[in-house]
Amino acid sequence: MSDSFIQLILFSAKVAILVLFILLLLAGILSLLRQGREQSHGKISIKNINKKYKKIKQILLQEILSKKAFKKYLKELKATEKDKAATPEATPQKNIFIIHFHGDIKASAVAALREEVTAILEVAKTNDEVVVCLESSGGLVNAYGLAAAQLSRFRQYQIPLTVIVDKVAASGGYLMACVANKILAAPFAIIGSIGVIAQLPNFNRWLKEKNIDFEQVTAGNYKRTLTLFGENTQEGREKLRQEIEEIHQLFKNQIHQYRQQLDIQKTSTGEIWLGKQALELQLVDGLTTSDDYLLSLYNRANLFEVRYHIKKSFSEKIFSSSAQLFQRNSLQNVTDTFIA
Repeated sequence: MSDSFIQLILFSAKVAILVLFILLLLAGILSLLRQGREQSHGKISIKNINKKYKKIKQILLQEILSKKAFKKYLKELKATEKDKAATPEATPQKNIFIIHFHGDIKASAVAALREEVTAILEVAKTNDEVVVCLESSGGLVNAYGLAAAQLSRFRQYQIPLTVIVDKVAASGGYLMACVANKILAAPFAIIGSIGVIAQLPNFNRWLKEKNIDFEQVTAGNYKRTLTLFGENTQEGREKLRQEIEEIHQLFKNQIHQYRQQLDIQKTSTGEIWLGKQALELQLVDGLTTSDDYLLSLYNRANLFEVRYHIKKSFSEKIFSSSAQLFQRNSLQNVTDTFIA
């Protein structure tokens, strides 16, 4: 009798655990569905870089100096800051707003860039400066065209814009950089690649060998110039080449608009140059790193790093990862997506 009672209790416990697990699973699914309905949102963060440099200096001096000397340094620093606070400056220090742009083939960072630009335009004055630390080897023409248009908003409001390239600003990356009043690059940064490319494989002959028919219906003679599976025509090839040349010309016009001193015919061949060569060709205006440039300014300007953080729900993160995995493993029709 006692054994039966114990078995009944154990069975009831297993059922309760199973029911609880199902309820938790359902609650989780409902939560994901609810979060999936919510739109992505984000927030602007701003960081004072001057404080960062001062803190680093203090940490190093604390190790290098004797305790007595370090105390003296802190006392003098405190007195200096007190004097500054008591004596209002005749002209306020200029503000330098720092943006970081790390580009991929889709220029995905433009989603944050547009918010950062808008936020800065709300407070920046014409005596301030915007510094964009740019790293990109290019990508889709329309995406990088939008990114360049976002940076051009600073020029429209006459706010000085400086772009600094530590590693690479090529093709679409240079399309963005050329908007700046001043372009600076590290000595071995990769600059240039002013050109356009469209490429795709064609499986038509393989399909014919396998006796597989491919049907494609379009409205408009040039709705699809080249295809992955159909038989491409010389007319289609010529039309695609014409479109590439037109985009390349727009690319060159954009660069000439902002950098009229540049020999556009010499530099628009699709070649790349290192920083030192780019300076000789006037693709850039100076050689330095972003660290050196900002360090040279922090004693005479207020440096603020501006970032827009996009928040995603848990379900969006899962769906986003799945979509990226699918895109990496799927063939896309490149005739609709020109690469700069």
